Amino acid sequence: MKKVFYLTIVVLVLISCNSRDTGKSNTLHVIHAGSLTYPVHKIARAFEKENPGVRVLTEAWGSKAGARRVIEIETPADVFMSADYMVIEHMLIPEHASMNIKFARNEMSIVYTERSRYQSEITTENWYEIMLRPDVSIGRSNPDHDPCGVRAVFTSKLAEIYYNIDGLANMLLSKDKQNIRPKETDLIALLETGHIDYIFLYRSVAVQHDLKYLILPDELNLGNPDMDDWYSRVTIETMGAKPGETILETGQSMVYGLTIPHRTNNSELAEKFVSFVLDEENGLKILEASGQPPIPQHHTP
Repeated sequence: MKKVFYLTIVVLVLISCNSRDTGKSNTLHVIHAGSLTYPVHKIARAFEKENPGVRVLTEAWGSKAGARRVIEIETPADVFMSADYMVIEHMLIPEHASMNIKFARNEMSIVYTERSRYQSEITTENWYEIMLRPDVSIGRSNPDHDPCGVRAVFTSKLAEIYYNIDGLANMLLSKDKQNIRPKETDLIALLETGHIDYIFLYRSVAVQHDLKYLILPDELNLGNPDMDDWYSRVTIETMGAKPGETILETGQSMVYGLTIPHRTNNSELAEKFVSFVLDEENGLKILEASGQPPIPQHHTP
């Protein structure tokens, strides 16, 4: 009986070890920006189809909160995809990552639905007047957690300069603070149920969720790299990687970035996934079909 008992223990240990090895070699953990949820899901499924036996697990966060998770997480992330490549630059390099690949662009828009108050009246000339009406509810994400929240602040500050209206940014940013959420995609349910009328949101997310959106002038949408000098006129101070640290962020056109954290459990599979994301016939093609302009890798900014 003792021999049978010990043999059983040995077999169970071997099975356990093999299970852990399989998990390490065939499971990929991807932490990504909330705005990438739709395309990353499609990319993950396509990658799994091309690599039978591989499982891609994804987590959506505001990019800054996601970076903090990369820093603090006990189970290491294998790939991190940020809505702002500067999050990787400021928070992960050099201690937690070494590379920073720019792979996609986006632009800010004002997003709403058929249920939004005054939706038939809103234009590129009067959007801020509509949003400031007392019976209109607006929302944005938290700049300490999410680049979309930072960009909502930039758009508001640029609007004050562009329209030459003193105090416009403060009026927009101080309105309906109870509607500030950790990441921009957290606001979609509130918008769709009519609890919020308008939100500052990426155009790609509006397209993916079949929402109505207002195309803002290039001076305000942070989507034109030729206007980086103009965008740089505005700044915001946000929470850094560690408690008590702050980062001074300067306006610039939107560029998404990705990296493989140092603490990856599977660098080989992570590199294979990143190559798939950057392939024009795979990941970049999926991004473009999802309403998000990709950055071809032979022409990075």
